[in-house]
Amino acid sequence: MVLTSGPLGCNCSPSCHHRPPPSGNTGTLGKSLRREAKPRACAFRWSLVALAPPKVHVMRGFFKARQTPPLSFRMARDPAGCCGSANDLVTIGVHSCPCGPLLPSPDMASDTPESLMALCTDFCLRNLDGTLGYLLDKETLRLHPDIFLPSEICDQLVNEYVELVSAACTFEPHETFFSLFSDPRSTRLTRIHLREDLVQDQDLEAIRKQDLVELYLTNCEKLSAKSLQTLRSFSHSLVSLSLFGCANIFYEEDNPGGCEDECLVNPTCQVLVKDFTFEGFSRLRFLNLGRMIDGIPVESLLRPLNSLTALDLSGIQTSDATFLTQWKDSLMSLVLYNMDLSDDHIRVIVQLHKLRHLDISRDRLSSYYKFKLTRKVLSLLVQKLGNLMSLDISGHMILENCSISKTDEEAGQTSTEPSKSSIMPFRALKRPLQFLGLFETSLCRLTHIPAYKVSGDKNEEQVLNAIEAYTEHRPEITSRAINLLFDIARIERCNQLLRALKLVITALKCHKYDKNIQVTGSAALFYLTNSEYRSEQSVKLRRQVIQVVLNGMESYQEVTVQRNCCLTLCNFSIPEELEFQYRRVNELLLGILSPTRQDESIQRIAVHLCNALVCQVDNDHKEAVGKMGFVVTMLKLIQKKLLDKTCDQVMEFSWSALWNITDETPDNCEMFLNFNGMKLFLDCLKEFPEKQELHRNMLGLLGNVAEVKGLRPQLMTSQFISVFSNLLESKADGIEVSYNACGVLSHIMFDGPEAWGVCEPQRAEVEERMWAAIQSWDINSRRNINYRSFEPILRLLPQGISPVSQHWATWALYNLVSVYPDKYCPLLIKEGGMPLLRDLIKMVTARQETKEMARKVIEHCSNFREENMDTSR
Repeated sequence: MVLTSGPLGCNCSPSCHHRPPPSGNTGTLGKSLRREAKPRACAFRWSLVALAPPKVHVMRGFFKARQTPPLSFRMARDPAGCCGSANDLVTIGVHSCPCGPLLPSPDMASDTPESLMALCTDFCLRNLDGTLGYLLDKETLRLHPDIFLPSEICDQLVNEYVELVSAACTFEPHETFFSLFSDPRSTRLTRIHLREDLVQDQDLEAIRKQDLVELYLTNCEKLSAKSLQTLRSFSHSLVSLSLFGCANIFYEEDNPGGCEDECLVNPTCQVLVKDFTFEGFSRLRFLNLGRMIDGIPVESLLRPLNSLTALDLSGIQTSDATFLTQWKDSLMSLVLYNMDLSDDHIRVIVQLHKLRHLDISRDRLSSYYKFKLTRKVLSLLVQKLGNLMSLDISGHMILENCSISKTDEEAGQTSTEPSKSSIMPFRALKRPLQFLGLFETSLCRLTHIPAYKVSGDKNEEQVLNAIEAYTEHRPEITSRAINLLFDIARIERCNQLLRALKLVITALKCHKYDKNIQVTGSAALFYLTNSEYRSEQSVKLRRQVIQVVLNGMESYQEVTVQRNCCLTLCNFSIPEELEFQYRRVNELLLGILSPTRQDESIQRIAVHLCNALVCQVDNDHKEAVGKMGFVVTMLKLIQKKLLDKTCDQVMEFSWSALWNITDETPDNCEMFLNFNGMKLFLDCLKEFPEKQELHRNMLGLLGNVAEVKGLRPQLMTSQFISVFSNLLESKADGIEVSYNACGVLSHIMFDGPEAWGVCEPQRAEVEERMWAAIQSWDINSRRNINYRSFEPILRLLPQGISPVSQHWATWALYNLVSVYPDKYCPLLIKEGGMPLLRDLIKMVTARQETKEMARKVIEHCSNFREENMDTSR
């Protein structure tokens, strides 16, 4: 999906007025915590220790630890509901039980501050060596011997660590992190969720002594058969286990000496482990083996499990499903997504009379399936599975017409009552389903559907339900659902904005390396964050959008993703809303502006963003960005455009960005000169003599250079002085080009006659041309410029070396306080301009017209101060 780059609005030249919001109070933390008598190496270390009393059950009531499972699992809300009895404490998938799927955290929508738990956890994880642990042999992390952590804190540390590694580019994972939890006497792990390449065999081995109750491993492709043996260490305690997408965990290295022929086919010399079973996993109730490789003997693998409650075999193909009947009295959730079904499978499924959730959906684009759903099959499922509360048949082609005719549909408001169902087989339901998956089927477009929640493509509600249900384990479906949301946000109005934003953010985080989701998700974010919806979004939520957008830019150099991400960033107030990721976003944008990249639209957007980022930020930020290569990158872009003889927005924005980044930053000004900036200025002036905005931006930049006393000698050449003098008579862009040229010369004149190191043009001649130019300007001219400080102008007032420089400075102040009194009168008063103007009036060397103008400036500011004086007391 490609977003066409529409109008970018303001180009953030120095005329833009961005100011960062005032920073709020951070408040106080942990007043109730008691510091131990024994001093600690780190002030934060005691906070976690103090929150860990000997009795763990006290912690359960006091501590609000975030124990939320990943999207594919949740704790049942209603013990008597669709998932089982109160004694079951079931944990099954969103696909397994979408009647109450896990939503992204409510905190995503609010600006509530982070909890003390979250702050301490984040700090400790970023400073492991100074808080929780120490390095043994300069390599292995070990927990400090005087620290004891209950399961709530341990689980939080591990799960937050996984989140930081996945989402925070500045967070460096530690190879031996899991060794902190190797001793169950000082740490307790119970419920952990690990994903992707973060986890390796040695990590599970490090925690093998823990009594894990829930272990969710998602797409951990670096795990091998060694981890199967480690799993046996948890067999006595595991209740929930997910090995979803861990395709290599059933592989082990073969005998290196006996695999010469096989290595031609399998270069890693790995063989499939077929003798592993779940023997001894007596407490295991919930098992997810989705997306395992072909060839696993599922039947023998699962035979020792006597009391399974939930089973996910997504993507596993088995011709004989009879083995499922061994759990006909216990199995309440069965997921067979993308399994090529047959009538034999259906005959087995209908024997599982305890089923409350059944998922036989498929991805209609992935492969060809012989099996077709018929009216008879649906009727059989409804009749035989009387406890069914959740059913997913998404992606299926319905062979027969299962819907009633439109003439037979009852008129009136949409109903969920089974007796009024537009889907004939579902009229036999005893009660409405909690969830019905109909995504990419014709049935979702019917009027009366007997379910409280439906996934489909008919409307926004159905699309959001689909994204919510399939995000964790079905990126191929999720990307198509987000694509539908993109169309809704683009063409219509999104009525559930916060829900939509949170779901897209979750999908982008969960599938950081999935190109399709990154393309569709970034495109959807562009429309979901535009100005129409801004008032509904919290600061925290918008920051999360920015972070996932930057993650996408880092992960994918592909043109479409980069363009979508850049356009989405344009929806934010710059630089204010991006300042918390200031260095990171600048590095990414400068990478995009590499000269080898030929995509003009991305260059234009990226230069616009770079320009906005250096407009109205403090000088420390500008200097830091300059050292990152900002000035050099812009000069290379200008050079490339010159070679192409093209003056477009990229060219103009590049000069504007240089104007902004050199403002009151001598180092960046010097960098401009050192990298042939003046040659490029002259070449652009010669090649594009009619480009008025280009001339304004270039002269504004040179005004910044001229303000630096140590750099002015480099401007003192006959060629440069002649060019500046000629531009005094320019009418381009109103008075801006002439005004900026005069400003450059005013600073050069300020150094005195002895610094005038050229014979031609003569100083007196240039001075006369400057007087003539200033007198030709309209004092009421509206300006295309923005001053953050008057310091460079005020510097020219208390001197008699160059009366024309003094006059230019006074004219500038008079124009600004006359046309923009609300903005510039307070600034002039604040920076001490009034005493300087009074002293100027007394100076013998000052011209009479200059003194008269100074009086008018004082008068304007005095009147402004009186008019705005607080008279309420």
